[in-house]
Amino acid sequence: MSSQSLRSCNTRTVVATLLTVLSLMVGWGFSQSTTAHVIANHTPRFIANAQNLGAEDASKRMSVTVWLNQRNKPAFDEALRQMYLKGSPSYHQWFTHERYQADFAPTAENANTVRSFLEAHNLKVSGIDRFNHFVTAEGRVGDVQKAFQVQLNRYAVNGKVVRANASDPVIEGPAGALVSSVQGLTYATYQPHIRHLVDPETGKPFPGIPLSTSGSHGLFFSANCWRAPETDSFSTPGGPTATYTGNRYGSDINSKVPNLPPCGYSPADVRTAYGLKDVYQKSIRGQGQTIIIVDAFGSPTILADANTFSAINHLPALNSSNFSTVNIGGPTGCTPADGCDPAGWVGEVTLDVEWAHAIAPGAKILLIQGFDNTTSNLDLAVLYAAEGFVGGNFGNVISNSYGGSEAFFVEFFPPELTLEDNINAVAAGFGVSANFSTGDAGDLSTVEGITDVETPSSSRYATAVGGTSLFLNKDKSLNFQTGWGNNFTRIADVDPNPPAVPPLPLGFNGGAGGGTSRFYPKPAFQSSLSGGKRKLPDVAFLADPFTGVEIVIDDGTGTGSQVVEVIGGTSLACPMFSAMWALANQAAGVGPLGQAAPWLYSLPADAFYDVVDLTSPTNPTGVITFPPLKPAKITAKSLAQPLYKTKNFVSAIYDNPFSTRWDIITFGTDTSLVTAPGWDNVTGLGTPNGLTFIQAVTAAAAP
Repeated sequence: MSSQSLRSCNTRTVVATLLTVLSLMVGWGFSQSTTAHVIANHTPRFIANAQNLGAEDASKRMSVTVWLNQRNKPAFDEALRQMYLKGSPSYHQWFTHERYQADFAPTAENANTVRSFLEAHNLKVSGIDRFNHFVTAEGRVGDVQKAFQVQLNRYAVNGKVVRANASDPVIEGPAGALVSSVQGLTYATYQPHIRHLVDPETGKPFPGIPLSTSGSHGLFFSANCWRAPETDSFSTPGGPTATYTGNRYGSDINSKVPNLPPCGYSPADVRTAYGLKDVYQKSIRGQGQTIIIVDAFGSPTILADANTFSAINHLPALNSSNFSTVNIGGPTGCTPADGCDPAGWVGEVTLDVEWAHAIAPGAKILLIQGFDNTTSNLDLAVLYAAEGFVGGNFGNVISNSYGGSEAFFVEFFPPELTLEDNINAVAAGFGVSANFSTGDAGDLSTVEGITDVETPSSSRYATAVGGTSLFLNKDKSLNFQTGWGNNFTRIADVDPNPPAVPPLPLGFNGGAGGGTSRFYPKPAFQSSLSGGKRKLPDVAFLADPFTGVEIVIDDGTGTGSQVVEVIGGTSLACPMFSAMWALANQAAGVGPLGQAAPWLYSLPADAFYDVVDLTSPTNPTGVITFPPLKPAKITAKSLAQPLYKTKNFVSAIYDNPFSTRWDIITFGTDTSLVTAPGWDNVTGLGTPNGLTFIQAVTAAAAP
C-alpha cells in the first residue's frame, strides 16, 4: 500500500486549501518583480497546525534543486496539443532535441545566472540539466537559508519530526525571474506501489520459498486460484457449529511445489491468459525497443535475480547487450524516518525488471535509479529518461511504479503537481509515454481520511495504469477478471478451527487506485468522459497479489541465496503495460507512438478485455448453529462487507496458509471505486486484448 513519509495533521484542511492552490499554480512561470522575486506557493500548509520545535541545525548539510522556467510556455503547450491532434500538420511530428533547445528549453545563460546566484551564497553546484531545466546544489542549512531568505524549522507532525520552510523562498537579483520552484527545503517522498501477499489479519508477508525446494525449474505456486464450490464446517466442542458453502479460493495449505498455496502465476500463465503467445508468433517480442524503468535506490542483486528468473522461465538472459543501469541525483539527507528506505525498494526494482522482461523479452531494459525516493531525485530521473540521448530517445516508454496522494502534496509541496505535469509533457513532446501506476489503496479514504487519487499518475501527460484480479481456466486461458479490490472476513480461527461467531469483518485489504483528480483539468483524450477533471486510470493489468505473480529475489541474508515470492500491486500492472506498449511500438513500425493514453481512447472496444462488475451464484453463504437458538443464516453480502458502492462481487472460502485460519475473500470490492462496462475508475478501458490490441494500435498508426 502506498504511503507518504508524512501525513497531514488535519486532513480536512487539505480539501479546504486545494481550491486556493489550484488558482495559484499555473505553468512553470510565476510573477516577477525587478529586485526580489518571491517563489510563490512554496510554504507547506501543514506548518499552520504543527508544533514548531525550533530552528534546524544551521551546520547540517542539505541539497536543493532549483527549477527554471520553461521558455515560450504557451507556444510549447500549443505545439504539443497539435502533435496529438489527428489531422494536424504536426500530428506525431515529435520535437527534435535541436528544436526543443532552440525554442523552449531554458538557455545556458539562464542556467549560468542561477548557478552564479547559488555559488555566490556558498552553495556548491552539483549538476545542471542538459536542457537547463534545473540546477542542483549542496551546502549548509545556514547558507540555504540566507540564499533563499527562509527560516528552516523542525516541526512535530503525527509523531514525526519534519524540516520545513516557514515562508516562501525569495531570490534577489536576475536569477529570481528565471526560477519556477525550489525543491528540498521540505522533504517530500514518493512510495513504491508494490504489494506483497500478506496475512489479512497481521499484515505479515508470505515467506519466500527457497529455490532449493524445487527439483525442477518451472512453476512454484498454484495457478488454480479459483476452485469449484465446496462445503466446510467448523465446530467447538459443546459450542456453536458453522457451515459455509460456496466458491473456494487457492490451493490447500498442505500443497507442495509446484502447487504452493494460495496461488501465483508464472510468465507462461500470464502470457496465455492475455493472448500474448499469438503476439510472439508474429515475431513481436519487443525487438528494437527499450523499456525505461525508473526506481529509487536500486537493487544490488538485480542482475543475478533477474537472470535466475529468466532461466527458470525460459527467457533470454540479461547482459550488457540488453540491460543497463544509470544512477541519477545525489544525497538529500533523507532518512528512513523521513520516508527514504532503500530496503523498501529492492522488491520494487526486482518486480519491475523481471516482469517487463517477461512481457517483452526481446526489448532492452534501461534501469534509471534515483539516488533516493525524494520527489527531487525521482523527478530528475524521469526527466533524464524523457530527454534521452543526443540525437534520439533512450526508449519510447517509461515505467514508473510509485506515487503519493494529490492532497498530500498540496499540504507539503504544492509545486510538485505542476512540476511533474511539465516533466511528463516534455516526455510526450519527445514521443515518449510516461506510464505511472495508480496506487494500491483504492480511493485512499482508508489511509488518508479523504477520497483522493495518486500522482504522478494523475498528470495530464501520464498514462495511468490501474489493476485487476485475474482467474484462469485449467488450460491457463482467461476465465474472468474483476477490478482489484479485496475484502476479508474471518469465519474460523487457527487449527482446530473453531468458528468465529459472529464472523469477524477484517475489511479492505488493498485495491487499485483511481477516481477523479481535484487538480488537473480533463485532457482532450478523455473528452468522452463526464466532468471537467482528469480521471484515472486509463488502462489496467494484473495487480492483485492474491492472484499475483512469481518473482525471484535475493533472500537478504548476504549468502547469495534466492527465494520465490508472490507479488502484486499496480507496481506489477505498470511494467506489464509498459512492456505491452513497447510491443505495440515495435508492431506499428512508424517510430515512437508517444503518450499511450491518447491512443487508448481512440481504439475499438475489442482492443480491450472489458472488466465489469461480476457476481457469482455460488458466492459463499453460511449457517451458524448453537442450540437451543435457531440456526442463523449468513448471507454472501454480509460476508463481503464493506461494500461501499459495490453491488456485484465474487467471493470465495479461503484456507489461510499464514495461520490455518479460514476467511471469506472478496474480489471486486475496491473502496468507493467500482467497475462498469466501458471506462471505469478501477480498470480504465480494461486490459489489453493481446494480438487484437496490437493490431488495433498498428491500424490506427498506419499513414
